[in-house]
Amino acid sequence: MRWVNRTIGRSHALLLGTIPLAGLAIAYVIAAASRHAANPADKILPLPAAMVEAMAALLFEADPLSGQLLFWADTLASLQRLGFGLGIATLSVLLVGLVLGALPPVRATFGPLVTAIAVIPPIALLPILFIVFGLGETSKVALIVIGIAPFMIRDVAGHIAANPREQLVKALTLGANSWQFLLRIALPQAMPRLIQALRLSLGPAWVFLISAEAIAADVGLGYRIFLVRRYLAMDVIIPYVVWIALLAVAMDFLLTRTSRGLFGWAHKAGH
Repeated sequence: MRWVNRTIGRSHALLLGTIPLAGLAIAYVIAAASRHAANPADKILPLPAAMVEAMAALLFEADPLSGQLLFWADTLASLQRLGFGLGIATLSVLLVGLVLGALPPVRATFGPLVTAIAVIPPIALLPILFIVFGLGETSKVALIVIGIAPFMIRDVAGHIAANPREQLVKALTLGANSWQFLLRIALPQAMPRLIQALRLSLGPAWVFLISAEAIAADVGLGYRIFLVRRYLAMDVIIPYVVWIALLAVAMDFLLTRTSRGLFGWAHKAGH
């Protein structure tokens, strides 16, 4: 059987997926052990024991100044900012993308504007956001929204606009108006695409969050990474990066399960 025609079961897929991760972990340990054998004071590739020791202080020991467990305070702050940003972006996409995709006059009028905003590098807008909204939470959330919403709007609007015209003809023949077409035909078909667009936007959303926290924050995962970098504290930076990756994977998994549970008809069998 050719590889292009192979069907991988769930258990085999899980096993195959762990192989490169295990290989990467083993390669790191070997490289770290080799560097420390040559230079016991090496900070570039800390040994697992050093990372555990460094993280234990952040996980279980309260900070003398704030009285907080810094790791959990950083995680909570970042997830709150990310949650607000993703929530506002999703609502914006649901409203704007639906109207742009289903109503040609609106698409012709505002489509170029959305495209123009989408091609602007969001990081370039960060100084403007700090000037307009200040250095507080609003500017960080706004960067996430501006960074991912235009892309998601274009994706969802394009998906709706590409729906078979027969659906519109049949709906109008049965007496539906534009509002009914939006709610009963366009909206149900847009929801799976919206979740897919949100999944694809998780990576950029984390990038914008970490960038904003690195510049102006006093708590957060990005803030902590850029704070300890001046001390070459890779024993903190690497676990934080791994934790961010785990959070992103968990969010992607939840979105996938939600989409399959609510909109199973939109997913092909075996995918």
